[in-house]
Amino acid sequence: MFTTRQMRYFDALATALHFRKAAEMVHISQPALSAQIAEMETLAGGPLFERSQRRVIMTELGKSLLPGIKTILDELQALEETAAQSRGLLQSQLRLGIIPTVAPYLVPVLLPLLRERHPSLHLHLRESVTAKLIEELLEGDIDAVVAAIPIEDNRLASLKLFDDRFLIATSSNDHTVLASPMTQDDVALDRLLLLEEGHCMRDQALEICSLPSERQLVKYGATSMTTLLQMVSHGMGLTLIPEIAVRAEAGRTQMRIVPFEGNQPQREIGLFWRRQSRRRKDFQALADCIIESAASWKLDGREIAALSTGQTVPG
Repeated sequence: MFTTRQMRYFDALATALHFRKAAEMVHISQPALSAQIAEMETLAGGPLFERSQRRVIMTELGKSLLPGIKTILDELQALEETAAQSRGLLQSQLRLGIIPTVAPYLVPVLLPLLRERHPSLHLHLRESVTAKLIEELLEGDIDAVVAAIPIEDNRLASLKLFDDRFLIATSSNDHTVLASPMTQDDVALDRLLLLEEGHCMRDQALEICSLPSERQLVKYGATSMTTLLQMVSHGMGLTLIPEIAVRAEAGRTQMRIVPFEGNQPQREIGLFWRRQSRRRKDFQALADCIIESAASWKLDGREIAALSTGQTVPG
């Protein structure tokens, strides 16, 4: 009979259809994965995958075994989650994915709080764009995701964590006079810099600025918030900055940060997990810690006034 390890390796290869990528998914070497798949094929009485230099194809025998193996792995995961919950809140491993426009600012505040409140927690972090994290969540490679709301998928459950308002950032040496507070119509679209495609904050910025197309935007962007704000601080344009990033970024770059007028645009950040997961109490405890952490980056009126003139606020 197949071992649990072999079934996990089989599932990874069935997902990736690439030996190197599957080996990376389960954190072993490619030869070790190949050896385990070969042993499974001996036990199954035939090949489970067709191999060529260009691609890997699952055989009919492999396809017939896949649903049953997935069911077994799902049941094993449910048993592990039930056992973890019985030991108390956040007493075991938790694999958490966080989007790149949140991770660098949330993690330094969240980790010390989790160590204090839940010292037995073994937290593994994964930073990537929303689409990739949700794919990994649904595949069972991670347990929960911190990302922007909404994510429309009935296989997921969620909790709202906090609101993260947007402000406008430009170089403190920029000769363009920005009104403070700004309206969304004041944004100079021909100077607006955005993160590259795939980042949800790019889509949010386009929606906030009510852009009918991207033809009038500057034709380059950045892969991280820090790089984007470095470009802005050197006079290459302006951008939207989420409040969560202001304390960290304004202290190391020369920027003016100006609020929007009236009902300020914002994004909602939430915690997502698989609906069938039995770790609801763990996720609530994690959410409570994240919500508490959020208080550390909220800006008051005095701080906003200072930022509007190019001054910095304490980190």
